[in-house]
Amino acid sequence: MDEEPAAGLRELTFRGLLLGALITVVFTASNVYLGLKVGLTFASSIPAAVISMASLRMLARGSSGASILENNMVQTQASAAGTLSSVIFVIPGLVMIGTWHGFPYLLTASICAAGGMLGVLFTIPLRRALVTGSSLPYPEGVAAAEILRAGDERAARGGLVELIAGSAVSALFALLVGGLKLFADNAALTLNAGGAIFRLSTGFSLALVGAGYLVGIGGGLAMLLGAVLSWGVAVPLLTAITPHPVGLGDTAFATALWAQKVRFIGAGTIGVAAIWTLVGLLGPVTAGLRASFATSHTGAAGRPRTDRDLPPAAIVGLGVALLLCLFASFAVFLAPGGSAVTVIVSALALALFCVLFGFLVAAACGYMAGIVGSSASPISGIAIVATVLIALLVLGLRASGLAPAGFAAPGSGLAIAAVLFVTSAVIASASISNDNLQDLKTGQLVGATPRAQQIALLVGCAVGAAVIPPILNLLYHAYGFAGALPRTGMDPAQALAAPQATLMATIARGIFQHTLDATMIEIGLALGVVLIVVSALLKRRGLSLPVLAVGIGLYLPPTVTITLVIGALLSWLTNRITAAPKQTRRRGTMVASGFIVGESLMGVALAGVIGATGSETVLSIVGPGFATAAAWLGFAAFVLVCALFCRAILSRA
Repeated sequence: MDEEPAAGLRELTFRGLLLGALITVVFTASNVYLGLKVGLTFASSIPAAVISMASLRMLARGSSGASILENNMVQTQASAAGTLSSVIFVIPGLVMIGTWHGFPYLLTASICAAGGMLGVLFTIPLRRALVTGSSLPYPEGVAAAEILRAGDERAARGGLVELIAGSAVSALFALLVGGLKLFADNAALTLNAGGAIFRLSTGFSLALVGAGYLVGIGGGLAMLLGAVLSWGVAVPLLTAITPHPVGLGDTAFATALWAQKVRFIGAGTIGVAAIWTLVGLLGPVTAGLRASFATSHTGAAGRPRTDRDLPPAAIVGLGVALLLCLFASFAVFLAPGGSAVTVIVSALALALFCVLFGFLVAAACGYMAGIVGSSASPISGIAIVATVLIALLVLGLRASGLAPAGFAAPGSGLAIAAVLFVTSAVIASASISNDNLQDLKTGQLVGATPRAQQIALLVGCAVGAAVIPPILNLLYHAYGFAGALPRTGMDPAQALAAPQATLMATIARGIFQHTLDATMIEIGLALGVVLIVVSALLKRRGLSLPVLAVGIGLYLPPTVTITLVIGALLSWLTNRITAAPKQTRRRGTMVASGFIVGESLMGVALAGVIGATGSETVLSIVGPGFATAAAWLGFAAFVLVCALFCRAILSRA
């Protein structure tokens, strides 16, 4: 079933799809576990590309050796499935609020598959607007392309040494941090000035340094502004005017206020910035839609191979089928709560909302991925916005009398559950769009056929949706979730925290039970408007302020934001002092890509060890009393590696 070859190179093959499916199981399981444990997932494109190259090279026989395009298809499929695991940011909330006591296979799989595949369809017109006709950096997409080029036997091997060296250093560093616990993963300094608490912190992730290097100074400074507004203005102000609970340390107090209040400012800013971004993208997206449907008149043969998407008839037909799948899933979910008429009306309204709002969110998420990469994109911030909007829609249905009777009661559990269930579909679509545009950027750089990638992405969504429900059930019955233990006698300390799902459930409850403080979101909305005005004024002077990146800096933890900024500053610094900027940038891109590869692969390996043993400290060689020394060692090693990184990429320039 080989897709049309390019200059004799195999692209979409049966063995590639099979290998992609096998890799999918590993990465999906790892992402689901880590996401439920600590609230973070990792982008699987790059480790999937590395595994694909190694596996297909072992299987190669004579002229049937793997090509760069075939390897690209494998990583495309595997990354889609791994990214689909972002539904864990919402769907475990259904267990936490008591609606579910496990994860029904068909309902869970259908919502994941339909939402994810819609995300693939949304990226088809967005490809031309955000990839082909855009200068967005797409850090992980560029990194994956560099890896594929370096590992391709037909390509120049000059960058392979830098890639391997960066990967080795990053993997070793990640092992020392996450496995042996010899290094801390961050350092922080907390200051109390008259009750106002300031906190300076940074993480020690080389993958984030690499991503920041690829992002560049523009996006980096915008995120730094967000971090300053968060931890230099909002947190000190709130800590100064909020009573300090007795017995709670300054660090814990400041962090709690940031998580419970300031983060919602970031979510509001992201919401306004996303809408403004969509307004700016209206022209390019419209042009992309026209170009996509122009093939129905000119035919695929009238376009270059590297600009051919799925046929419009296939897009429309699949889109209608997915809409019906969403409608059926929502109807089944709502059926116990009302009459057939109200269930049908509500299910149809929610399904249409998913499609319309999902496309808007897909564009915003794709833009975010282009700025900061998939791993650092605040998908949970989008989930907050989606939860609020869907809750308002449900309230509207209830007020109109068209909602199921189960929505009517104040604080209705069915209404809260419906919000979480529908939000899961939106997040599946958003996260897939976020990651897929990275994959399409990789494909553009290596000369892939977009149509073949889109097929691989659809297959990846189907495989991922089939794998996620049993993994969720396995982890739930083995560990339980915070506040939701499946059996009596289980140790609550061993329960998976599922922090994002807990947050979404809290927001949904707060809206229907009138306990949600919307002030912070409103402040974020106002701040977003102000930043948009400032950005427009700066644009007149030839300057740029990516408002979405500022919102990201407000929302993300400072250990993530500041580390990204460090990478961006290293990119600016090395390009300023070098006499050969193109060569320096190429070498820096390869080493930075290696940083992302090494930490990603080590993250997969450590997740497997943690999952198998049930202990995060199974590899630790130090005790709890080593924390201070680990912080200093981690800081010193991090600074040393950053300095050596600069020296390495400048030495041969």
